[in-house]
Amino acid sequence: MIRSYLRKAFEEGTMISDFNLRSAALLGAPAHIIFYFLFKYGFHLPYENFYLRLAATLLSFFVLFRKKLPEQLRKLFPYYWHFSIIFVLPFIFTFNLLMNNFHELWLYWEIFMLFILITYIPNWLIFLVDLFIGVAAAIVMFLFLSRGLVLDPKFDIQLYSIVIFFTVVAGYIFSYSNKKGQLAQEKNAALHALAVGIAHEMRNPLGQVRYNLEAIQDALPLYYPGNNVHQIDENVLEKIYAGIAQGQMALHRGVQVIDMILEEVKNEAPYSSAFTYLSAAVVTRQALDEYAYESDEERCKIRVSIEDDFMFKGVESMYVFVIFNLVMNALYFLRLYPKGGIYITIRRGERMNSVLVRDTGPGIGKENLARIFDTFFTSGKKGGTGLGLAYCKRVMNLFGGDITCDSVQGEYTEFNLRFPVLDDDELTNYEEQLYRDNREAFNGKRLLLADNDLNHRAKLNGMLKPLGLEIDMAEDGEKAFQMISSGHYDLLLCEMALPVYDGYRLTALLNGSGGTTLRLPIVTYSNEPAYLYCGRAGKTGISVLLSKPLMLQPLVSALSAALRMKTEMSDRKDLSHKNVLLVDDSSVNRIAVKAMLRHIGIGSVVEAANGVDALDILEKTPLDLLLLDIQMPVLDGLEVAKQLRKGSSINRSIPIIAMSGESDRTVIQEAIMSGMDAYIVKPVDRLIMQQKILQAL
Repeated sequence: MIRSYLRKAFEEGTMISDFNLRSAALLGAPAHIIFYFLFKYGFHLPYENFYLRLAATLLSFFVLFRKKLPEQLRKLFPYYWHFSIIFVLPFIFTFNLLMNNFHELWLYWEIFMLFILITYIPNWLIFLVDLFIGVAAAIVMFLFLSRGLVLDPKFDIQLYSIVIFFTVVAGYIFSYSNKKGQLAQEKNAALHALAVGIAHEMRNPLGQVRYNLEAIQDALPLYYPGNNVHQIDENVLEKIYAGIAQGQMALHRGVQVIDMILEEVKNEAPYSSAFTYLSAAVVTRQALDEYAYESDEERCKIRVSIEDDFMFKGVESMYVFVIFNLVMNALYFLRLYPKGGIYITIRRGERMNSVLVRDTGPGIGKENLARIFDTFFTSGKKGGTGLGLAYCKRVMNLFGGDITCDSVQGEYTEFNLRFPVLDDDELTNYEEQLYRDNREAFNGKRLLLADNDLNHRAKLNGMLKPLGLEIDMAEDGEKAFQMISSGHYDLLLCEMALPVYDGYRLTALLNGSGGTTLRLPIVTYSNEPAYLYCGRAGKTGISVLLSKPLMLQPLVSALSAALRMKTEMSDRKDLSHKNVLLVDDSSVNRIAVKAMLRHIGIGSVVEAANGVDALDILEKTPLDLLLLDIQMPVLDGLEVAKQLRKGSSINRSIPIIAMSGESDRTVIQEAIMSGMDAYIVKPVDRLIMQQKILQAL
């Protein structure tokens, strides 16, 4: 706790704003040289030292170069800042006070020094530490250089001490009041920027949703009561499914955009458990596939060159958004450069691996190049918020790397995403640990691998064998159907583009349309982005979808998820007798969640629009599960959970699943502490909802 308080005090006492830097340089640097000549030749004071004044001038001047320092040195700048403050203010002022035998002029300047020091060091503890170090160093140096000089102060020390004390108190009262006002202004500015940021960034996914809804509407045949609708053409159905899939992906990315902006504003870091090993080539192509281009022309502007793929440790969704930001910015500026393009290069290095994103657009001016990663700084982009590149910087630092920018105005802009080189032993240990963690779940299970590419089948077989799976192979969909129909298998892993029966047809046959109901967990993969065929594939009964090339961790996770879903479905008892209380102040949310509950077989759903009504129902009606919104009028979900757990209701021990649009960790922790058993972030995902409910019941 003490260490945490000291760290917080140091951060508060090191609020290095641009104003602080400029004022320190513009006031401190020339003032020391000017006062040297003024005090020595104007007031003829007994002692002045040109070299001390010159050192103070240089220390003050060099603070302006903070933003030009390399990232590693920039992290050390707070210590340089405090050293400079200590030297320039308490050390020099106190040393000159002593060497001039408490001259009246230096007594005034010592009071002035305290007031200025308070302005630069707003935390009282760090202020006292810096003041003590500076004064102590001045006394030591005085004793070392004075050569027996005897001090003979001609002023009332007690009265002067009272003035010093009230100067410090008044200074901190003024500083505190000023800080409160400044924080209020900064908070308003941050909230404004947050609102603008969410509105700006959400236009892209919402625009894509609208476009796909319009495309679906155009594809559907005209219908009105009494009109006979003819069977929809296959091509039209393909367009409808593609539109649904793209709309779902846009909504998914929209939610992630909101989370990204909130994380940036709140400066939250993901849990280390969310980090995994990723292929730079695979996730970069995934990001480019999923980006919401405004036209095919935009998509064709991007060229990818994979010189040598590499692995890095990070969070997939965060990296995808880094690529999204860089591509979005580049496409924005390329609108005025129709012949320009975006060139992405994936390159392995000796010390650092790189993903280079270069656009041949207008470039960035030198005056802005050093500031482009600062939060809320924007240049040249109308409607920009200055959050995107700051987020990219933060993500790359979290990954243990960095992002830098090189640009020549009128020629190009190139961002270099730099990743630490992973040791071969680290990757080997990771794969071995992955196999160890999953071997028990897969050991003895039978898997059928259906793929018409012999080499790819061999590669997948080698990847999956260490899990202890018994693997059989088929080269086409018809052979796979025959093998599954005549033998027992726990999993099917297949290519979507199989000969004879493709993945869609094979899945449909296995799930009933061909006269059998084997209900086999099916994981499919394709050269196409998975989101493009998720709507149609999910409708046929496919469990998990993947995009090629297949990597070990996503493949194992997909197979594990498919097995889990099979186990949950087979172990699931009849839920038709279960009674659920759904509490949410939004009628739209209640309708959507109620439909999900019906889908998984819940028999009875009781509804309430606020916490007071919910507690009244809980007192009278025996229930099996409580789905509880957190933010509600009258009485919120947290208070409902607390009162329920502390009371004597017949439902005191009922499982509670929280539902909220808030993903902040402190809110989630508060919900769990209030007595809730699980937490779901809105908008509610049906599969996650189903999993949480099955676990609770």
